[in-house]
Amino acid sequence: MSDGELGEAFELGRTCAMAAESCRDLRRCAQMYGVLFPPAAFDAELYNALTLTTAFSAPWATADRLKVVNRTALWVLAVDRLVDHTATTREQVNRLTRECLSVADGAVPRSAVTRFLADLRDELATVKEFGGLRWLWRDQLARMLAGMSRAWVWRDTQATPTLARYLDNADSRGSCFVDLSHWIYTADGWAKAHLEELRAVSRQVQRYLHLLGDVASYRKDMSWGDLNILGLGVSRAEVTDAMASLAREAAQLIEPVREHSPRTAAYLRRQIGFNAGFTGVSGHDRPA
Repeated sequence: MSDGELGEAFELGRTCAMAAESCRDLRRCAQMYGVLFPPAAFDAELYNALTLTTAFSAPWATADRLKVVNRTALWVLAVDRLVDHTATTREQVNRLTRECLSVADGAVPRSAVTRFLADLRDELATVKEFGGLRWLWRDQLARMLAGMSRAWVWRDTQATPTLARYLDNADSRGSCFVDLSHWIYTADGWAKAHLEELRAVSRQVQRYLHLLGDVASYRKDMSWGDLNILGLGVSRAEVTDAMASLAREAAQLIEPVREHSPRTAAYLRRQIGFNAGFTGVSGHDRPA
């Protein structure tokens, strides 16, 4: 085995070990906020997939530096389950939104889901820049919750949004909120000073991931009665074409970031590449 192969194998092993350590942290979180994470919905495969995704998106990091991105992603999944599978009325969804935004503004949490959010808020507050960036974090949280609420209404009323309108609601996926949390906690100085511009890039990647997730989870979503673009009269070919366009557009937006913050650009590119490879679904050419 050549030195290059040894080095590559070492990095792969290190990244997998980091994912395993992160997975243990998420399992501890699930125990702390137990009611949010029923084993039937949050199994070992889910924790492994989540932490592998973040580890391979930022393989230069440590498990401690990935703590916030992993925990935020887990929190988003918990909220998504509450909206999709627990809420039975629009008022319940609206109440959840109000409670989360109140806690984001500094209120005392009164439930497991808001206690978890408060702990994330307080961890982010250990970063000196959070005071000046809190409005952006809160704004993206509000966009995510509004998107989830809109998706709930579509499902409840059996609406059939167009592909364009569905993509406009991609904030419901929550990956941009996860990215912002991660960058506030760990990004370099340039990225923290340009988070508003980076959010636009992240939201473009999010649109791609929104469709990718639907294609990958189509059978499960249909069995659960969840909203899925392939169940709204949009063909697989249309979705694949849209994914290819979104990936190209995301690449164009990411490229200028590389000059100023190479790791931020790499993280965004890896979000697309790793998720496509992990799910076995790709609406774009394999990255070089």
